[in-house]
Amino acid sequence: MKMQNFSSIDEYIALQSPKMRKYLKELRAVIRKAAPGAEEAISYGMPAFKYHGPLVYFAAWDQHIGFYPGSKSVIEQYKNQLKKYQTSAGTVQLPPDEPVPVKLITAMVKYRMKQNEEKKKLKTAKGSKVPAKS
Repeated sequence: MKMQNFSSIDEYIALQSPKMRKYLKELRAVIRKAAPGAEEAISYGMPAFKYHGPLVYFAAWDQHIGFYPGSKSVIEQYKNQLKKYQTSAGTVQLPPDEPVPVKLITAMVKYRMKQNEEKKKLKTAKGSKVPAKS
């Protein structure tokens, strides 16, 4: 799908084929359940979730759904569970003819949440240091 400007995830999903629309709705629900405090957005022309920064993205393509966990370390962490999927450094290709891998997506989203929480803690700790007196 070529990049377009969408105003919401609802609009993005509504413009997909019926087969992709069903899968995208299910994937979105899994992400929402795994990250109830995350904010929905459109980023880079695709549905995104933000939680203390970018969390995950997804997009419909001609033959697959792209799931982008935002960090190649997630792909590495779950490489054994991802063996049946086509992957790259930051992408998992999900076949729309198969069920959404609920447990796997949930685990990856929660892993990303922990990564973002750790980044936030580090930023907060660095920003709260009191400068030394001269």
